[in-house]
Amino acid sequence: MKMLALYSIKGGVGKTASAVNLAAQSALHGYRVLLWDLDPQAATTYYLRAKPKVKGGIDKLIKGKASFDKVIYDTDVERLDLLPASFDARELDQLLDERKPSHLRKLLKPIRDDYDLVILDCPPSISVLSEQVFSSVDALLVPLIPTTLSLRTLKQLRSHLDEQDYPCSVWPFFTLVDRRKTLHLDVMAQLSSEHKLLLSTTIPSSSVVERMGITQAPLSQFAARTPAALAYATLWEEVAQRLR
Repeated sequence: MKMLALYSIKGGVGKTASAVNLAAQSALHGYRVLLWDLDPQAATTYYLRAKPKVKGGIDKLIKGKASFDKVIYDTDVERLDLLPASFDARELDQLLDERKPSHLRKLLKPIRDDYDLVILDCPPSISVLSEQVFSSVDALLVPLIPTTLSLRTLKQLRSHLDEQDYPCSVWPFFTLVDRRKTLHLDVMAQLSSEHKLLLSTTIPSSSVVERMGITQAPLSQFAARTPAALAYATLWEEVAQRLR
């Protein structure tokens, strides 16, 4: 079982849309996928038409006392299951504070044979939760808007991971790209030369992604032939190659 996290220090970069669309694409390609919404805002949970609630409470889940068959839900996408967020997920930092590294991965041990891939949608912060994510996943997928501020936050993240000696790889990719903007083109060219693990696929800025909040579905279900949906399909193929 592989584990990936959609993570960014900065909010508003298309993290949740990317988590949902990449999870859907991986399921369409035959992977058995669990998408775990770790963000108390529960946007991923909303996009997949689930209630923001973990039966028994998040504390029982973190303590390993919750039965996964009671907290994991089917979605409208075949082979894609959801472990939803709940508002009490804001207590995750406190609940994880004294746990050993990789606790999130260890929690999933009872169901590791049920899934090929687990994708975590993470809140935008450096916290106890993010440290658990860094120590649990195989790679961080980091969405970036092509701006100088995004490059700065990526450098901050890489510096932190190096200082703490976390083994996870960092796979950045660009979102909300507008190729009419010189700044976007310049920033993408700069990072391409600086970061060898940059994913080459870019996600265009598109109103169809915003419609996910209305349709409550991944792009593959209502706008499969749009440039944004096709870009996510290509991005998944690139990620899948690295997972092999």
